[in-house]
Amino acid sequence: MQEQTVGRRARLRAQTTAEIKAIALKHLSEGGPDAVSLRAIGREMGMSGSAIYSYFETRDALITTLINDIYTSLLDQVEIARDAVASDDIAGRILAWGQAVRAWSLANPEGFRLIYGDPVAGYHAPDGGPAPEAAKRACLGLTELAAAAWPYAKATQASTDHQWLDFSPGLADTVREHFPGLPPAAVALALRMWGRMHGLISLEVYGHLGTQTGDPAKLYHAELLDLLRSLGLDVEHARHLGTPRSSA
Repeated sequence: MQEQTVGRRARLRAQTTAEIKAIALKHLSEGGPDAVSLRAIGREMGMSGSAIYSYFETRDALITTLINDIYTSLLDQVEIARDAVASDDIAGRILAWGQAVRAWSLANPEGFRLIYGDPVAGYHAPDGGPAPEAAKRACLGLTELAAAAWPYAKATQASTDHQWLDFSPGLADTVREHFPGLPPAAVALALRMWGRMHGLISLEVYGHLGTQTGDPAKLYHAELLDLLRSLGLDVEHARHLGTPRSSA
């Protein structure tokens, strides 16, 4: 009987925690990151302040949990898309990653803004960041793509004189552990690949492309194909993958 009681309490706590996060995401969608408030969520749920603070001690703790959940969701989606393409199809895997990032970002614009956009007023992330495992997955995933492309790309790069001191110790140590022998120039390439993928996505999520083009999907697809060409990869097969569809 005691085990049943403990199990019931655990289920109720999990359900309440899930409801708190769901309402926080709703407030995030309606009012942006600054709209997330434990007291407001408690009022909507009919909970006292002391009750809701027993689930999340601070607003920072709730926001950290949201960032971790959202970032993990993004990585889950892009890794599935990447791994659906054969491991020897480097161009196809890069294209799949980029298209999946855009699809997730447009479906979760407030989540994108929470991860990559404006800082949340008054929020203090824990040491190591709010989502260290998801951030590591993103870093290693992009570096893996850059490493696979590097034998083709290194001859096309304008600058290959990067040094490990150009990067944060954490990034350098992580890459050198998982990709021994990969030169720092390939890490710079991974960061530039990230920048090219996220640049147009950011403009689209923040509404800057809406008045400039009626087909941002086509524009993004063209950017990814140009990225592949700059890496010295064959785009003839990749151009038929991830056929762009307008999000307008």
